[in-house]
Amino acid sequence: MPVFSDVDIARLREKGEIRIEPFLEENLTPNGYDVTIAEVAVPSRDLKVREGKAVVPAHTRFAVSTEEVIELGPGVAAELWLRTTWARRGVLASFGMIDSGFRGALTLLAYNASDEELPVPIGETFAQIVFLALSSASEKGYGTRSGHYQDQRGVRWA
Repeated sequence: MPVFSDVDIARLREKGEIRIEPFLEENLTPNGYDVTIAEVAVPSRDLKVREGKAVVPAHTRFAVSTEEVIELGPGVAAELWLRTTWARRGVLASFGMIDSGFRGALTLLAYNASDEELPVPIGETFAQIVFLALSSASEKGYGTRSGHYQDQRGVRWA
């Protein structure tokens, strides 16, 4: 699948095939877009942080919700990649695809694999979205096929 460049992303945003709200030009990369942290949840501490910074204990799983709401048209899917800044701090994460037709904020699951507490500031970039062209437009988008997380906001565990 071809990966869309920054030029393609701008064109697709103009056509309404990709929506990113809010959109910050400085978060656009040569082949994607860096999403920022709106909320951090640490289930073992029953903690949700939406301002300032969260502190994730060593060897603890956590989730991040994005500030951005993403919407993909029928010809676009996307992959998520942890920014290497976080990997260098000891964060491990495994993300899935964003399906064609998805609309909402993203919940990203991660693990602090380091031996130290991890400060996670609200508003910092966390992952990159890489947009992909489908070989043909999807017949039924995410909202029609399953839609379990359609229009989600904040961290959602289930």
